[in-house]
Amino acid sequence: LLAVFAAAPAIAHDVKLGDLTIGGPWARATPKGASVGAGYMTITNAGTTTERLVGGTSDGAGRFEVHEMSMDGGVMKMRAMTNGIEIKPGQTVEFKPGGYHVMFMQLTEPFKEGAKVPLTLVFEKAGTVEVVLSVNAMGQMPKMSH
Repeated sequence: LLAVFAAAPAIAHDVKLGDLTIGGPWARATPKGASVGAGYMTITNAGTTTERLVGGTSDGAGRFEVHEMSMDGGVMKMRAMTNGIEIKPGQTVEFKPGGYHVMFMQLTEPFKEGAKVPLTLVFEKAGTVEVVLSVNAMGQMPKMSH
């Protein structure tokens, strides 16, 4: 069962894990019957060593993958980042529509606007951290906290 908590749309809260800050985690609502959803955020590395987002889990999804979308000769391509995504010291990596994102596959139920989607991110060195994505309307970008 997907743990979803109904709440008024709110600004997502930053989460810290050691030298990492996960900022503004959000997702878009998915159509009824959709089996996949995407999540977005920023990850900032304030440390002195390179870190890598290598995966994650969510109770509401059978599979979780880290993906990249890119343009190749005018064609949008999506690929799984099987080795994860590197975050260098002092770098902020932005997960956004049309770029890096996390994919929820085999959803047990759709993401509903205003809901919260719990997620565990797995980093190569720092370990795991719990993050809660705020679900925005389909096609809507999040309200930024800064």
